[in-house]
Amino acid sequence: MDSRLRQSLLEKHPPPMADVHEPLVRRKRKKVLVDYLVQFRWILVIFVVLPISSLIYFNIFLGDMWSAMKSEKKRQKQHDENVQKVVKRLKQRNPKKDGLVCTARKPWIAVGMRNVDYKRARHFEVDLSSFRNILEIDKERMVAKVEPLVNMGQITRATCPMNLALAVVAELDDLTVGGLINGYGIEGSSHLYGLFSDTVVAMEVVLADGRVVRATKDNEYSDLFYGIPWSQGTLGFLVSAEIKLIPIKEYMKLTYIPVKGSLKEIAQAYADSFAPRDGDPAKVPDFVEGMVYTESEGVMMTGVYASKEEAKKKGNKINCVGWWFKPWFYQHAQTALKRGEFVEYIPTREYYHRHTRCLYWEGKLILPFGDQFWFRFLLGWLMPPKVSLLKATQGEAIRNYYHDNHVIQDMLVPLYKVGDALEFVHREMEVYPLWLCPHRLYKLPVKTMVYPEPGFEHQHRQGDTSYAQMFTDVGVYYAPGAVLRGEEFNGAEAVHRLEQWLIENHSYQPQYAVSELNEKDFWRMFDASHYEHCRHKYGAVGTFMSVYYKSKKGRKTEKEVQEAEAAILEPAYADEA
Repeated sequence: MDSRLRQSLLEKHPPPMADVHEPLVRRKRKKVLVDYLVQFRWILVIFVVLPISSLIYFNIFLGDMWSAMKSEKKRQKQHDENVQKVVKRLKQRNPKKDGLVCTARKPWIAVGMRNVDYKRARHFEVDLSSFRNILEIDKERMVAKVEPLVNMGQITRATCPMNLALAVVAELDDLTVGGLINGYGIEGSSHLYGLFSDTVVAMEVVLADGRVVRATKDNEYSDLFYGIPWSQGTLGFLVSAEIKLIPIKEYMKLTYIPVKGSLKEIAQAYADSFAPRDGDPAKVPDFVEGMVYTESEGVMMTGVYASKEEAKKKGNKINCVGWWFKPWFYQHAQTALKRGEFVEYIPTREYYHRHTRCLYWEGKLILPFGDQFWFRFLLGWLMPPKVSLLKATQGEAIRNYYHDNHVIQDMLVPLYKVGDALEFVHREMEVYPLWLCPHRLYKLPVKTMVYPEPGFEHQHRQGDTSYAQMFTDVGVYYAPGAVLRGEEFNGAEAVHRLEQWLIENHSYQPQYAVSELNEKDFWRMFDASHYEHCRHKYGAVGTFMSVYYKSKKGRKTEKEVQEAEAAILEPAYADEA
């Protein structure tokens, strides 16, 4: 039978229900020039991207050290001066001829994979590049006050020697506080503390009219406090944040638990690893994550903080996973499938950033031999390549190739639907490994853009409490099985189907990812009521672009730009103090 006819029949007459979980059958794909550009991109990465990345990292490190040497008083004074520069710049904008307001950061610098297409349209830039200082570590209040461009590597370098850490530390060094608050951030402790934005105590925000306000959950700007997360910086400029600190110990005692079975059985084992069915809080670990390597194999990891004395007791194994020559973490964890369950102690800061060197497992696609011992030993110290440089050097053709033949998505789904989500990804994308990370989604005083299922507290499902529903981030990062086999794959259609599945299952798609959502479906996934309330109350309409406008895929047309700018033509700026 002709392959095209066979594919047509398959599309019109899907296989019987017994095969509903099997990946789709696809035609072979002919290679074109861009396939070879991607295949041999490692040459550019080794000889250009990695050396420049190492210089940038070193320069950033020196800047962080210089900042740390300054007194808190001096850092705060510089912060206040920089805030006034932002206010002054905002007041220079003429809404009748200037574009919508956004930061002056170059489009390729953002860590996320979404194209920053809104910056290709007319816009008015405000420079926030100076906001990268840790302003204060308050051990009494257990709060860190930081500027938005402070990244995770910088803050753990400062806090871990004090046996302190943010309650939620996102894994990759380059992720910034501003991005994690305005957007989305998660870590293996989120089953206890929620998303990164849930650990914020206060935010300092410059509004559209030039006012500088401090928003907390119980002051006059509490609506803004709840509105900022997931808003993508479209309500105002976040210029500092006070974030919850927790006490930690020097090591993480990590247990690797292999799981074999169906995807539903893997999902249940994952839930059992951190949400005991008897509800015993003593059985809840400090950290948890899961990795699903095939449709029948996974490894669950649970961690508890441990002291230096405990880690160094005779018979305990210490594994410094941060050394450049060490196996990539996801591959090290995979050995549990052959070794069986085992326990080791990892220095806490190295554990926090365990996925940085190989960018989860994306490093395998960027450098196919990057996991080999010879490369790790000789050049592993140069890893990882800076994501912004990878984006800056890929060009339009390669960028479009990745959108069509590669998946980087997170699915935030209720815990009890993780098995369904795994089966959906296997059927539609066949991407492995998959990352599993639980997080609480709190029932808040207002209905924010993301919220738990109505009535969840009456269902008494595994992991849920009366005040929060347990969700899970299913991380889908890699080339689909069809692409690896040389078959046709339509990335845009696959993402569209994923988004529809999320909408139908009260689940969410973080906005850093490439999205195929139209405006109607965007607001079916997210709730607009509180966000729009804040947009109008704080003068963001007509000054800052809307979150959908900012997230929408593709270049903005002149008509779209004009409509967004014309929403309110004359914002009233605050008088100078």
